[in-house]
Amino acid sequence: MRALQLLDDRKLEITDLPEPEAPGPGEVTLRVKAVALNHIDVWGWRGMAFAKRKMPLVIGAEASGVVESIGPGVASVLPGQLVSIYGARTCGLCRPCKEGRDNLCEHVGGVHGFHLDGFAQEKINLPARLLVPAPPGVDAVGAALAPVTFGTVEHMLFDNAKLEPGETILVHAGGSGIGSAAIQLAKKIGCTVITTVGSDDKIEKARALGADHVINYRTDRFEGVVRKLTRKKGVDVVFEHVGKDTWAGSMLSMKRGGRLVTCGSTSGVSTDMNLMMLFQQQLKLLGSFGCRMENMANAMQKMARGLVHPVIDTEVGLTDIDRALERMESRQIFGKIILRMD
Repeated sequence: MRALQLLDDRKLEITDLPEPEAPGPGEVTLRVKAVALNHIDVWGWRGMAFAKRKMPLVIGAEASGVVESIGPGVASVLPGQLVSIYGARTCGLCRPCKEGRDNLCEHVGGVHGFHLDGFAQEKINLPARLLVPAPPGVDAVGAALAPVTFGTVEHMLFDNAKLEPGETILVHAGGSGIGSAAIQLAKKIGCTVITTVGSDDKIEKARALGADHVINYRTDRFEGVVRKLTRKKGVDVVFEHVGKDTWAGSMLSMKRGGRLVTCGSTSGVSTDMNLMMLFQQQLKLLGSFGCRMENMANAMQKMARGLVHPVIDTEVGLTDIDRALERMESRQIFGKIILRMD
């Protein structure tokens, strides 16, 4: 079977791997349908691994597949069923796992496509407990976007930031995959959405998703525009995932008692912070990583009901992966790049 393996920094190759054996107890064999590319794929491609990993490594951290066969004891999915794949190898036995707090697993084995072989291969064996069935009305692309793109945002906004209808939210990088999801999810519950983008050609696209105000952060200081739009009060919630470049402005954009939730640091992992502002303004800083499988199910239900939809920049085949990653690295995309495996 075909697989896309990372052999060295910026060196990807389509290789032939043996097909997986028959699934064991509790396992299924999946035929992978679509892989959604993320910044974690760019980091791995550039050699930015934060844990030991062995090369060659199959890439791909977010994907969907169709169940081809099931092993003994599997009752949660059926052959022929479309599923979304949870991207981390959790233990399923610790207290957080049993309570449905999958992203707090105490014995996680790593993230697929970054520490462990990922999903850019035609077939793979996985524990059935890591699969979330897609409801009718959700296709392979929608199911591929549930684990990271929509699941991460569901967890950030509703589990952690406790976003409420009628609040005002600042969504950074509205043209990114998670930014485009955050705009839609926040708007659908009745929030006022302010978002930032990096070029004028993305402004109307962000408005079409539901953003009330769009700021080109390359031409305007976004924190100044936010203060003006909110009559100097600031926003209730900041959806942060850029990191160093936007952190100080994000702090200035919050109202007293505001909440900042962050899941990423694409512009840098370290920054300075005004601690006096933090405690005097009684701000809340919330870290968020990954999602719960319930978030994935909720996201796909919203897709099935037409409340939100995947925003796709382009779809590529295996031979175009380097071009796709270079495009992501340049930040010239709007939405997601999908790698088709069929």
